[in-house]
Amino acid sequence: MKHTLPKRCDVAAADKWHIEDYYENDSLWEEAYTMLMEEIPELAAYSGHLGESAATLLACLEKNQELSLILDQVYTYANMRMHEDSANAFYQGMASRAEMLLIRYSDAISFLTPEILSLPEDVLADFRMERAEDFHLYDHFFDNLLRQKAHTLSPAEESLLAKTAELGGAPQNIFTMLNDADMRFGDITDADGDKVPLTKGRYVTFLESSDRRVRKEAFQTLYAAYLKQKNTLAATYAASVKSDVFFASARKYDSARAMALYDDNIPLSVYDNLIETVHANLHLMHRYVALRKKLLGLDEVHMYDLYAPLVEDVDAKITFEEAKETVEKALAVMGKKYTDALHYGMNAGWIDVYENEGKRSGAYSWGSYGVHPYVLLNHNDTVNSMFTLAHEMGHALHSYFTWEKQPYLYSGHKIFVAEVASTCNEALLMEYLLKTTEDKNMRKYLVNYFLEQFRGTLFRQTMFAEFEKITHEMAEKGEPLTWEGMNKIYHDLNRLYFGDDIVIDEEIDIEWARIPHFYNAFYVYQYATGYSAAIALSRKILSEGQPAVDAYLDFLSKGDSEYSIDLLKGAGVDMSKKDAVENAMAVFESLLDEMEKF
Repeated sequence: MKHTLPKRCDVAAADKWHIEDYYENDSLWEEAYTMLMEEIPELAAYSGHLGESAATLLACLEKNQELSLILDQVYTYANMRMHEDSANAFYQGMASRAEMLLIRYSDAISFLTPEILSLPEDVLADFRMERAEDFHLYDHFFDNLLRQKAHTLSPAEESLLAKTAELGGAPQNIFTMLNDADMRFGDITDADGDKVPLTKGRYVTFLESSDRRVRKEAFQTLYAAYLKQKNTLAATYAASVKSDVFFASARKYDSARAMALYDDNIPLSVYDNLIETVHANLHLMHRYVALRKKLLGLDEVHMYDLYAPLVEDVDAKITFEEAKETVEKALAVMGKKYTDALHYGMNAGWIDVYENEGKRSGAYSWGSYGVHPYVLLNHNDTVNSMFTLAHEMGHALHSYFTWEKQPYLYSGHKIFVAEVASTCNEALLMEYLLKTTEDKNMRKYLVNYFLEQFRGTLFRQTMFAEFEKITHEMAEKGEPLTWEGMNKIYHDLNRLYFGDDIVIDEEIDIEWARIPHFYNAFYVYQYATGYSAAIALSRKILSEGQPAVDAYLDFLSKGDSEYSIDLLKGAGVDMSKKDAVENAMAVFESLLDEMEKF
């Protein structure tokens, strides 16, 4: 049998990330872990004393930052090790211990926010004035904290909620183990007539096959496996939704969605505007599906035909080395500072390149302040894999430039802006490819690929966002979430989004059960808003040159030091309005016009 996945130990060192840049060996991780176990209780000793003096409050904040940074590194290392091979029991245990340590830390520091908020406002103001130079770093921190005062509980209640964090995270952990370690999909027969193991990493590649039998077999085989686990998966997702609803209620939010968006001060209208604007433009998606049906020459187009190539004579096989070279050329418009960092990151052990047995599916960028960003890939020598490289390096360089300028306190990124950094890279790559190709078939391929990016990100992620909104509202009304009910919701959404020119195969109804991001509620809408903002910013960079580049690099360096809405306004995009999504739809329509003329 060909194409069997290698074991982790058989992957070439050059294709693995340099995880040793965290800790040279697991013993050093153990030392850091032990130190945290000993010192985390010291945080709790500040409880009840923050109002005594400015010096005490400052000492607590600084100790918290010190331990939080080390915990971040300990937690990230353990989980990245587990992601290399989810079936590795040793690293499963290490990740579990790191999770317990995180809960221990959360419990120890749970007094901090409610105690600061319980201080009389004049006392806190006097402390900040007395040590103004020292507290200046914490200005945005305090402003954000005071904004959340209405949703912060008493110290005892905060401690109790911190202790429930492991229970709240259980549905996601169960899903991860089932989806990444235990699920088996069997074999399918590829286009050459060979039996090949079906994996999540290979699934989309099979859907992109020009052989319709392969597409259909991969589609039916994958979803057959999920259908066998439908009751377990429904119960797991329902538990996750109920957890979201519980924490929102406990913190006195009107809804789980309100809680999720309030964290970064995003108005609910941004979420609603996205769905409304996409709904208003669904005729464009229906038109695209009808065009796909025509170009494929099919009497019926099925869900497994959505990824089928529309251009047969284009060799789109791209090795990892070729992908790196092309991405560098495409992003040269960003200037030397950006491309130097890009080249270094892609060649300095930041990236784990290929799929292996037990490796986490998909792709991500992660890492910890004080080390460097990392990128997990499952590269498949496809155009999609090249765009994934550009996407994840966008995330990585967002972290890189932020960590270069910001203190640890503001070293993170809210997803609302993080997806802009990644998707802007994709948009610039696409514009470069469209500009440099002279082959008509290749241009047709790229135009279709660009259309597919819109379909997969702006339309599909909005559909996901609408599914989450519906399921959470059901739970908040006390309505049960069963697999039958969720299948119907998902079926109806597919019908709404894709229209009447496609057969909504019954297998697709269970797709909700395999989406990992659903276990991080109200996350996916930010892919759609981020994509819209990225399209706008990429066009500003290409049309305005250095001023737009400078504003964008400044945006990348600000981390979490401002609210996301304000960060994007500084870069030149106002996401509180519908303009960015509407303009993205106009780009989609222009691509559709061009595709119809080929």
